[in-house]
Amino acid sequence: MSDCEEESACCGGPGYASPLSAMRSGARETLVYIPCIIPPSRRNVEPDYLVTVDVDPKSPTYCKVIHRLHMPNVADELHHSGWNACSSCHDDPSRSRNRLILPSVNSNRIYVVDTGTDQRKPQLDTLNHEVFISIEPWEMTEKCGMSAPHTTHCLGSGDIMISCMGDPKGDAKGGFVLIDGKSFTIKKKWERESIEFGYDFWYQPYHNVMISTEWGSPKAFRSGFNPDHVKQGLYGQCLNVWDWQKHERIQRIDLGDEGLIPLEIRFLHDPEATEGFVGCALSSNVFRFWRKPDGVWDAEKVIDIPSKKVQNWALPDMPGLITDILLSLDDRFIYFSNWIHGDIRQYDITDRRNPKLVGQVWLGGSIQKGGKVKVTEDKELTRQPEPVYVKGRLVRGGPQMIQLSLDGKRLYVTSSLFSSWDQQFYPELITEGSQLFQIDVDTVNGGMTLNKNFLVDFGDEPNGPVMAHEVRYPGGDCSSDIWLASTVGKNKL
Repeated sequence: MSDCEEESACCGGPGYASPLSAMRSGARETLVYIPCIIPPSRRNVEPDYLVTVDVDPKSPTYCKVIHRLHMPNVADELHHSGWNACSSCHDDPSRSRNRLILPSVNSNRIYVVDTGTDQRKPQLDTLNHEVFISIEPWEMTEKCGMSAPHTTHCLGSGDIMISCMGDPKGDAKGGFVLIDGKSFTIKKKWERESIEFGYDFWYQPYHNVMISTEWGSPKAFRSGFNPDHVKQGLYGQCLNVWDWQKHERIQRIDLGDEGLIPLEIRFLHDPEATEGFVGCALSSNVFRFWRKPDGVWDAEKVIDIPSKKVQNWALPDMPGLITDILLSLDDRFIYFSNWIHGDIRQYDITDRRNPKLVGQVWLGGSIQKGGKVKVTEDKELTRQPEPVYVKGRLVRGGPQMIQLSLDGKRLYVTSSLFSSWDQQFYPELITEGSQLFQIDVDTVNGGMTLNKNFLVDFGDEPNGPVMAHEVRYPGGDCSSDIWLASTVGKNKL
């Protein structure tokens, strides 16, 4: 029985009744979908593609790419993905998680992929028409005035919402595109007025709130990272609090110099929670946000990753660069990756204001021994980490995107961030490709161990190396699914 079949058999609509139900009874992942990005030297002649990777230890094709779905256009820069339906519409038996939504950050195009017909071999959706379904750049411009689509979340109404980071010219502009969940056409802009920056978002209808984060101007980040762009105000440092029903921003929380470039945001999975966490990339901090008794939202730094004094690098102070964070479905652990330093961390967040480090794995990075970078001052380590090998191959780049299994026992890790940033900080990812790893997690006491028998090397792809990005499971995961409290009507947008 496939993931989706098992999911459908045990409940009315897609997903699970609660986060704990997903954690206890969710099927073990056997397949994962990952977008693969073509390096700059080939991007104008070869399209990006979506791979299916077999992660079933009992399968003869374990740790193998078993299918590749090539996009019909070039230079898209596939990035994150999301579903047409998830646990937010669990009570609607007419809905099914059978379409993967693939926004393209550089081309501004959005693809719709049919995963329901054959999970192992997804295809571009046609909805029984002669041509595949996609939202084209001109539609984004004419109907919404937006570009650089990023995060996809399915809504309880059955619609799909995608955050955007720019205007048609590539200047910074935050907003959201609302897409019909059946026809996959743009309905309208979600917000009444656009804001300064966009990136990720998470909603909690029970409390009539959504909070969004800020990366930067597409013109800035598409060309790689320039520290001067931070000084020029081309990158964000705020959390944006929205009235979920009115579609209006009601508060902007400035995180200051310690909250530069807040990226991935996660409310607690508990749909009645009024708090969560956000990872701030450049300042390498994790902030906790919460609603105060007077109804005003606030944020405080709860985890700080010290910069390292270095030589032979772009800057004298090297940040960890927190690029992805996840919460386990029981809201006990938070995980995040330090892409530049090269480690993944696990914190026990039972005490929300005082996370406790319980696990750490080094997986490449810029400070490993034998590289060009020399660390001259380190507040955490006494010596530079050793290079890491898996199945005889050197780990390239640093840990970036992470995805946790429903039961919390396996963490999947890829190493590509964004093609221009990969080329700048880890050029070996461009020439040799990125990799997929698996980390075993102790869910009782905390702790993580790299699985030395699991590796998918995207340097071995048939047409040459590619950069693999975000991991998705056919049955949903802890960053794709949002749960609604039972008293919340599904039509509250």
